[in-house]
Amino acid sequence: MTTSAQKPRQLWEAVLGELQLQVSRPSYKTWLKDTVGLSHGDGEFVVLTPNTFVAEMLEQRMYSVISKAMAKVVDGGVEVRFQTVAEGSLAVGQTEAGTGPQRVRRDTQEDAQAIDHAVPARANGHAGRRPAAAGLNARYTFGHFVVGNSNELAQAAALAVAERPGFTYNPLFIYSGVGLGKTHLLHAIGHLVLSRGLSLIYATTEEFTNEFIKAIREGKTEGFRNRYRSADVLLLDDIQFIIGKEQTQEGFFHTFNALHMAGRQIVITSDRPATDLTLLEDRIQSRLAGGLVVDIQAPDLETKLAILAAKAEETGQSLPNDVLDFLAGRIHSNIRELEGCLNRLAAYAQITARTITLDLVKGAVADILRPASRRRLSDTVVLETVCAYYSVDKETILGRLRDKHTALARQVAMYLLREESNLPLASIGRLLGGRDHSTVLHACRRISGRIGADTHLRSDLANIRETLSSP
Repeated sequence: MTTSAQKPRQLWEAVLGELQLQVSRPSYKTWLKDTVGLSHGDGEFVVLTPNTFVAEMLEQRMYSVISKAMAKVVDGGVEVRFQTVAEGSLAVGQTEAGTGPQRVRRDTQEDAQAIDHAVPARANGHAGRRPAAAGLNARYTFGHFVVGNSNELAQAAALAVAERPGFTYNPLFIYSGVGLGKTHLLHAIGHLVLSRGLSLIYATTEEFTNEFIKAIREGKTEGFRNRYRSADVLLLDDIQFIIGKEQTQEGFFHTFNALHMAGRQIVITSDRPATDLTLLEDRIQSRLAGGLVVDIQAPDLETKLAILAAKAEETGQSLPNDVLDFLAGRIHSNIRELEGCLNRLAAYAQITARTITLDLVKGAVADILRPASRRRLSDTVVLETVCAYYSVDKETILGRLRDKHTALARQVAMYLLREESNLPLASIGRLLGGRDHSTVLHACRRISGRIGADTHLRSDLANIRETLSSP
């Protein structure tokens, strides 16, 4: 155990070392990685966080595990308090250089400046183009990409390619379903490449096809070849759309070969693995599969919470934790749907001049959530899911055992049977061992009343709903 005489930053790094062993990697990277020990004294330890969402999440969701880790490092333990950069008066650089929230803010500023003032590396028509001129979305940067279990390999590969284009993972092939972040990563690579003064072409496959056909029709194929083959980096989105277009495939094949032979970086996205693009010419398919192939899966609950928090922070919204839990537990298809819900909420709250609450959310985005809720959940599915989550036998929940763990599982089952299966109180009572409807009503009210203050219960309900709503 270390002593309290050590600097706050050193103590907190020791605590972070303990926490890395106790929390999942996505949780650590999302909520803890960019925190810094700020001060220590009078039985209190202050931790600096990048923003209010991180502070709230650490306070409400991870305080217990943080306190235990702190007790292992500091004699006797201390009360931990979280403070945001905005709450303090620290200027950039007041913490040790290159670490924590100050580094994050400084890096973000420098990244934006670098993107705005990218300088040309070559005197061709594309070097030094600003992101907007290159077709890049200003929001799609590495700094705005939330990393979790579902996408960490793709993000790491994309960053490696952006830092050393043409030297690692060439070509890089990223595939995923709609709205999971592959285009975001493509644009993020583009921003970083431009900030370093390299030449870039970003195009959708449709744009590539249209340009190629136009060049053939107007007799300007040499100009087309020179344009694409002079780029340091080629980013091509949705390669699956050249399937069945023989002339375009021919043009792409020769462009790919010329760039690859010249050591230029190629990054391609698709909605399926390269090996599943069976209708592409074999020679193209083999080249796409010859580099690094990575996929992005649908985000897990933890990552969705982090994405929602980050998106809300970007738009200046303040969302209660029960709203975050509700949305993360009900939206499964893709990240765009999460963003759509947030945009709808912001507009609805502004138009009606109402504060965003869980009841407001249920009304404002009911039509978006309806596809998941339309699938009527059977009482058997709900009950079995609750039993599995709490590791309690069905017979035990139906029985008369009243220990704390069993009682909680039983009350949660009653609450979800009413919320998700829309069963009458009397039917729920009969299902759960012949209990009176008043007992069920009491259980539902008890769970509903605890949701606002009990973070563990909210997490339980969100995880169970996630399982129930998954296809």
